[in-house]
Amino acid sequence: MLLVVDALELSRRTYDLLVRTGGHPAPKVRAWTGDEWGNSDAPGSIVLRRPGSLRSMLLPATDLSVGEAYVFDDIDFEGDIYSIIDFGARLGEAKKSALTKLRLLRLLRQLPEDSHRNGDERPRMTGLLHSRKRDKVAVTHHYDTGNYFFQQFLGPLMVYSSAHFLNPTESLEQAQRRKLDLICRKLRLVPGMRFLDVGCGWGALVIHAAREYGVVATGITLSSAQAAEARRRAEQAGVSDRVHIQERDYRDLDGEFDAVASVGMVEHVGRKELRKYFDVLRGVLAPGGQLINHGIVTRDRNFRRTTPTFVNTYVFPDGELIPIDIVVGTAEDAGFEVRDVESLRASYALTLRHWVANLEQNHEAVVAATSEHMYRIWRLYMAASAVAFERSGISIYQLLLSDPSRPWTFGRSELLAGGARGAGFVSWPVAGHAEVGS
Repeated sequence: MLLVVDALELSRRTYDLLVRTGGHPAPKVRAWTGDEWGNSDAPGSIVLRRPGSLRSMLLPATDLSVGEAYVFDDIDFEGDIYSIIDFGARLGEAKKSALTKLRLLRLLRQLPEDSHRNGDERPRMTGLLHSRKRDKVAVTHHYDTGNYFFQQFLGPLMVYSSAHFLNPTESLEQAQRRKLDLICRKLRLVPGMRFLDVGCGWGALVIHAAREYGVVATGITLSSAQAAEARRRAEQAGVSDRVHIQERDYRDLDGEFDAVASVGMVEHVGRKELRKYFDVLRGVLAPGGQLINHGIVTRDRNFRRTTPTFVNTYVFPDGELIPIDIVVGTAEDAGFEVRDVESLRASYALTLRHWVANLEQNHEAVVAATSEHMYRIWRLYMAASAVAFERSGISIYQLLLSDPSRPWTFGRSELLAGGARGAGFVSWPVAGHAEVGS
């Protein structure tokens, strides 16, 4: 009994030190004994499942430790998970004195080692980084979780990238449809164009472009599950004659396309492969053509990964976020000219909150289809990503990259997002294609 009491007192002291360091508002804590500490009105609670929970959560002091403590049920997050993550972010940013760090370390090391965390269960990648074989395994790990799983939080459109909100009260589906249409408008798609979507997911963009803009669309993905579902959806939409889905690595692309979109793909490429990525896309772009590169970036220009992270281990193996200036510079070095840049940071934060709400609402269905571990991985990953966007630690940009020989357009009004194609819109004339109105 003495050990349990000591662990309880040590845990309470640790919590008090964390609150003094991170400040208020702070989540409340419920211990394995039922004891509670903190403000009873706090929107979120950390549940300590066993005497050594805080040690498991905070040693070593990485996001991987916190994530694994949650995934393997050393701790639980109840209520508003965002308030808990925001407190953790403030704690991480707080200036801690050497004495504070020493006190925290001393408290944690006195707690028992009784974690359910098992490093042997961590997914591990082998082979040459960003080789075709390894990239195939990484993509399969992420996207072949199952189409049903993704349907539980993405919604009927199955669009796994930032929506484009004009109003935070809009529905997710409305904002996602706007995003799809905005990409088509930025690229000035017209009937008969050859359009390529690199990393096409479940086919939402190629289907929209073929149905609403009359293009001949090609989508590529490394995921067999995505490819099969994208073909099924194209058939259902009545555009299978103009939508072609291929299981293909972007490095194996050939042919020529009048317009190219890459949405949520560049994060998988890696800094070392970034020039090759843009060289390949420049090589398949027809004269006068344009590329939309839609991707997440880090705002920390000094960041270099030295230890495994939760997201890199459990969600995006080999994923890498690159600063926007590096992305832009590399694209221009490959022969592109930047014509338009739009940040969707606030929209992605809101998109993620919708996804988390959907996931939580469909908790039982998700667990039945996968596991409680998978549910917790994705709940934490998406909620933490939302907070990272809200705190501007990461951002996301749509870059409109053009062949420099393309004639210039003055003004930007035709690029502004709407629910559908704007009244009076006139497409940009491209060689070999007729100019049409809306």
